[in-house]
Amino acid sequence: MVVAFIGIGNMGSALAKGHLARRPEAAASVRVFDVDAAKAARFCEANGGTACRTVEEAVQGADSVVLAMKPQGLPDALARLSPLLGKGTALVSIAAGIPLARLRALAGPAPAIARAMPNLCALVERSVTAVAFDGADAQVRGEVLRFFEGVGLALAVDEGQMDAVTGLSGSGPAYAFVLIEAFADAGVRLGLPRDAAIRMAAATLEGAGRMVLETGLHPAALKDQVCSPGGTTIEGVRALEEAGFRAAAIAAVSASAARAKELAGKG
Repeated sequence: MVVAFIGIGNMGSALAKGHLARRPEAAASVRVFDVDAAKAARFCEANGGTACRTVEEAVQGADSVVLAMKPQGLPDALARLSPLLGKGTALVSIAAGIPLARLRALAGPAPAIARAMPNLCALVERSVTAVAFDGADAQVRGEVLRFFEGVGLALAVDEGQMDAVTGLSGSGPAYAFVLIEAFADAGVRLGLPRDAAIRMAAATLEGAGRMVLETGLHPAALKDQVCSPGGTTIEGVRALEEAGFRAAAIAAVSASAARAKELAGKG
């Protein structure tokens, strides 16, 4: 299966690396194009794949086309590419804020289309990626989801849920970084060295998330396992509730989702 990556910046390179890591034999069928030809060449020298001189060269005959360019460049690119996109092509866009209807209008009636929203953690293969589809059968849906599983967790969603996705998993790494910093500040205040406090805070959040995913237990049930009667943890939970921690988290996700909806309206 020939996969063309259009744009090889941070996110594009993370996705291409994830694909090649899971399927090293696929290097011969990976094509890469970037407006910065030297960047595409460096990527292919380091990771495999073929650097193409033109976007048309990359896409001609490809089974899947991954658009990892800036949103403002996408309309011009698809105007050039739409004649090359046939019924057997899966077009995958990670361009923020461009809905399926707009992608369909630009790409034409032939290809299956996926609109995906990975997050920053794709850079360390721990992304959460939500994908909405148009004109894609079960086989294409499965292939696209498996592709994004190369950089973390991938879930199919209705496009109407994309603003909520933006608020939760799209913006979520920033909230987690703020929480890690706050935990580390607390550790430093209590006498821990800064480096150790940051590492402990980050690893604690990583481990807690892994427990939720691997055990399948509700977060509340796992929280209760840590909270002994009259103990230290329940006292900390009380302090969080008193400070409005839960309400602040809900407000952050909701505010981000509302802003995403506002920006989409402006587009």
